[in-house]
Amino acid sequence: MQKIAAKQALTEAGWQDNVEIGVEKGRISYIKEAAGPADERVSLVLPAPLNLHSHAFQRAMSGLTEARGPDGSDSFWSWRRLMYRFLDQLTPDQVQAIAAQVFLEMLEAGYASVAEFHYLHHDREGNPYTNLGEMSGRIVEAAKDVGIGLTLLPVLYQYGGCDARPLNGGQRRFGNDPDRFQRLHEAAARTVASGPADFDIGVAPHSLRAVDAEGLARSIALGGNGPIHMHLAEQVAEVDEVIGHMGARPTEWLLANQDVDARWCLIHATQMTEAETRGLAKTGAVAGLCPITESSLGDGIFNGTQYLADGGRIGFGSDSNVHIALFDELRTLEYSQRLRDRSRAALANRDHSTGRVLFDAANAGGAQAGGRECGVLAPGMLADMVGLDLDNEWGVGRRGDMALDTLIFGGHGHDCITDIWSAGRHVVKGGRHVARDRITMEFVKAMGELEQVI
Repeated sequence: MQKIAAKQALTEAGWQDNVEIGVEKGRISYIKEAAGPADERVSLVLPAPLNLHSHAFQRAMSGLTEARGPDGSDSFWSWRRLMYRFLDQLTPDQVQAIAAQVFLEMLEAGYASVAEFHYLHHDREGNPYTNLGEMSGRIVEAAKDVGIGLTLLPVLYQYGGCDARPLNGGQRRFGNDPDRFQRLHEAAARTVASGPADFDIGVAPHSLRAVDAEGLARSIALGGNGPIHMHLAEQVAEVDEVIGHMGARPTEWLLANQDVDARWCLIHATQMTEAETRGLAKTGAVAGLCPITESSLGDGIFNGTQYLADGGRIGFGSDSNVHIALFDELRTLEYSQRLRDRSRAALANRDHSTGRVLFDAANAGGAQAGGRECGVLAPGMLADMVGLDLDNEWGVGRRGDMALDTLIFGGHGHDCITDIWSAGRHVVKGGRHVARDRITMEFVKAMGELEQVI
């Protein structure tokens, strides 16, 4: 039994002062008024969200794609070409080292778990490994090493576009037909089962551009009652391609042809009409938002004000991992709404401040999207918790919703994080991951190898 005492905590019952949280076998066993000694003392305990969308390997590209191309232009599509070239080099050992560093940085940023949208399946020539689950296993091993909670999302990627053109270059490492993907998913599931009890698996048909009708149907069937994630309506060119080949916009087509429900997490959805936004909100699906990456790639602005007003559910992910910072993701979404509408406190409501609305949404949406029993501090739930120090120049002793507003909008919320528990694993102490030196050394070694060939 671990005992964590906090001056204040955001629990299932709302804000509570002077609490003691008992943790046993990875779950919260009780929450009561603090009395007597404790294993850890912090000024604030919050539920730690799940990062609902990550491509771990892309962390190694951070800072490598900020120059214009030879023709003087740059876009999501030129960035993607560079990403594929980068993929030509990665070995399994390097992928594992990069993933471990990414997961470490997520924990230090306030996430306790991650849904890894994993499509790097094959070798550098596009040939399957003898063990189809080789690369999935590397992600699982990295998560086990670092102690982060994991929902693995093996990705089905069949084609290079709606015209069913073959995959080429770096894309070949992603490709599977539905039969081989089913075997790969089964191998990945066995690997996930070798991990801690809080590890889980879902499925991810990549996008309407990359899978056909059979692939989509079989992916959904593989997902069962678990999470189903898919990229949706991220770029204008993507929308135009889907219209040209399928006769409808991506969100329009999906809502008309699939039973979209609470199992689904639709990533980005930055290119939706008002009717599509309202329609998706009514399904109970989570809109998986990655505001930092969406800003980096020029994807556009998700219509958060309308989506939340219509009862839609959102969660947050770090996607390309160019900058991993939970509080910055939340702030970036809110500021995008303010800039678009020339407003303030755009996502606040009558009951709660902007920071509280964003943080509650991140926890509820992340838990749903990851199929994880987390997102709230309550007995029986996984002990996914973040401890923070507010007795400093950044937190200045703030309380309640104002503390969340300060953490998110003051720009230094990350500096206040002291501890992270992931399913009770106390993996961040004093603001640093307990194995930071070793894991970072392995990451730096892998990056040094890559820099010699890129």
